[in-house]
Amino acid sequence: MQDDVILRISNLSRSFGPVKALRGIDFELRKGEIHAIAGENGAGKSTLMNVIDGILQPDSGEIVLDGKPVKISSPTMAQKLGIGFVHQEIALCPDVSVAENIFMAKTNVSRSWLMDYKKLEREAVDVFRQLSDIDPSVLVKNLSISNQQLVEIAKALTLDCRILILDEPTAALTETEAQTLFGIMRKLADQGISIIYISHRMVEIFDNCDRVSVFRDGQHIVTNNVADILPSDVVNAMVGRVIDNLYPEKQEAPSDEVTLDVRNLTEATRFRDVNFTLKKGEILGIAGLIGAGRSEIVKGICQLEGDVTGQVWLNGEELKLRNYQDSIAKGMVYLSEDRKGDGVFLDLPIAANVSALKLEQVANGIGLIQSGTEEAQAEALGRKLNLKCGSLNDPVSSLSGGNQQKVALAKMLSVNPRLIFLDEPTRGVDVGAKSEIHRILRELANDGVGIVVISSELPELIGVCDRVLVVREGRISGQVTGDEMTEENIMHLASVMDAQASVA
Repeated sequence: MQDDVILRISNLSRSFGPVKALRGIDFELRKGEIHAIAGENGAGKSTLMNVIDGILQPDSGEIVLDGKPVKISSPTMAQKLGIGFVHQEIALCPDVSVAENIFMAKTNVSRSWLMDYKKLEREAVDVFRQLSDIDPSVLVKNLSISNQQLVEIAKALTLDCRILILDEPTAALTETEAQTLFGIMRKLADQGISIIYISHRMVEIFDNCDRVSVFRDGQHIVTNNVADILPSDVVNAMVGRVIDNLYPEKQEAPSDEVTLDVRNLTEATRFRDVNFTLKKGEILGIAGLIGAGRSEIVKGICQLEGDVTGQVWLNGEELKLRNYQDSIAKGMVYLSEDRKGDGVFLDLPIAANVSALKLEQVANGIGLIQSGTEEAQAEALGRKLNLKCGSLNDPVSSLSGGNQQKVALAKMLSVNPRLIFLDEPTRGVDVGAKSEIHRILRELANDGVGIVVISSELPELIGVCDRVLVVREGRISGQVTGDEMTEENIMHLASVMDAQASVA
């Protein structure tokens, strides 16, 4: 099998000051294989990929490509060597077209003074034929996040790469788009292209990858054929301990007491006649394909966007909300799916993020922030959420994805909410942090806080929620609970069934 190795990394190390991000890493990638990389946030996965792509230089160690030692000094050199990297964070030019983004590298080396836009668009159509029906003339800023991710993938496919690195590529994709991507990955592998696939989702790794390597604390722990191990083996290797249950125990019998009652909620263009209740102590899930109206319904309830009509009762009180500030004042808050865009302020200190939703709680009588009060609030909530950080004055950008999400959740808890809507609460979060967040949500529900979870990960909804509503084309098409809560039933309601007007 050694003749099949296209990339070999030996004893590679990289430090950032006193922090050792990579410690003597050994890794091999074979020709035509899909090789998963698993590990918690901070395990060293992204650092190693940035070294392979020439973004970072190693302190020591060797990289061998096609049997020859190489020094990858820049991403441009990586591309010339046949290495393509699709980053988790979208890095497109929003004010130019899809076609221009896809062929930007090709255009940069062109000697032509004029750009043939029609030719670019025709070539882009050929690229997208295997991905999605996206108009190549549209400006990138007008695309959804999921379609922008597909543009990133299409861009990499035009580079004639021999090694393709995909970092959490399905985080913003619908299930249909994800399945299309997996089919493309297998076709590429059959053509001899080697794929490094980074994901926190065990089902994706075990359904689509040939081998999996686990990293922990900057070290390579183990590599196995996925056919020879179980998902639990990977999870336990990632965290360095046995996680017996990724999801906390559910509520045995739902309460009759209603926390949230939504009736006839309608917004002219995005959802209509939405009716449902949330019982005290239960965690309610909301499922549906991307674009079905899941987030829009929740934002409408909180008066975050849209011209919404209908009635909303919270703990028996009918709410008359004018804006989101009114929603916060009544104890109803929304945690955005876009953690870095809307959930936290990356460049601000942790303590300042926690207090940001209601500054008057940490201000004196003349409106000046009291740093001692602010830090005390952040420390108490951080302790409750098991937040791991150096100092509360450190910027949120210094934290792992899981701890960033805990800061965002602490910001919600700072206003003592009666109800929290959580949109994709564990997107981009490693399995250890996911387990902690799920435990925290169950504890909050047990303490009487209303919890509504929107998620594209069906195993998460099934594992953490007591009941799941399914949204299709702006209406609730049904609900599942108990033994009926299966991926097949949820997908059937999301894509097939006729919507019905109300759900008890």
